[in-house]
Amino acid sequence: MGPVFFPCVLLWHFFFFVSMVFEGINGQVSGWINAHATYYGANQSPSTLGGACGYDNTIHAGFGVNTAAVSGALFRGGEACGACYQLMCNYKADPKWCLRRAVVTVTSTNFCPANNHGGWCDPPRHHFDMSMPAFFRIARQGNEGIVPILYRRVACKRRGGVHFTIKGQSNFNMVMFSNVGASGDVKAAWVRGSTNKRWVAMQRNWGANWSTTSVDLRSQKLSFTITLVDGKTLTFLNVVPSTWGFGQTFSSKNQFY
Repeated sequence: MGPVFFPCVLLWHFFFFVSMVFEGINGQVSGWINAHATYYGANQSPSTLGGACGYDNTIHAGFGVNTAAVSGALFRGGEACGACYQLMCNYKADPKWCLRRAVVTVTSTNFCPANNHGGWCDPPRHHFDMSMPAFFRIARQGNEGIVPILYRRVACKRRGGVHFTIKGQSNFNMVMFSNVGASGDVKAAWVRGSTNKRWVAMQRNWGANWSTTSVDLRSQKLSFTITLVDGKTLTFLNVVPSTWGFGQTFSSKNQFY
């Protein structure tokens, strides 16, 4: 009886099928979405570009310098603040300027308004205006400033716990949530003082800033419950001491994973 080639044929078809699933039409990888990317100006520090999300300093907020402003289709009125995306330059679409197989994970910290970069941020386009350090991890130096990319949502991996920055004035209570893990983007939030011990729903004031005016929380320990877009919920009991003041940031020992 001669040699049998059937298993080899099956194996070849298996790898062919896997490659077809992984790499689709026009180089789009399965599970990834087509978009384009530009970068901030060379004279702009990525650490200070909190913009429409309200992060005063992205390093202080726990995000580092790998950040991006996202177009309206992704920003969702501020809900995307803190979300993480994995980006790769679409080498098949632009082999001249894309670095092959290079990927970078960025945090959404700003809004890229319509008509910016010649309309690339206009609805319904998906666009990332990246910090320069992040952009040149996936694209070659010297390009025209815009490249085709592929992106997908990924879980945020943060060091330490969730940060709570107290803002506002008098009886106007506003808190910025940052360094949030898991999906990274906050869907809903509640606050509770140590005196009344009643959970009060907060509203998104703008970006990553949440507020409430329905209760006086001065000179009280503050607890928070946060629900993320991915559905995960955590409660942070007495994370802010009663001696808190406006402008202070407090870090929890708890984190979303």
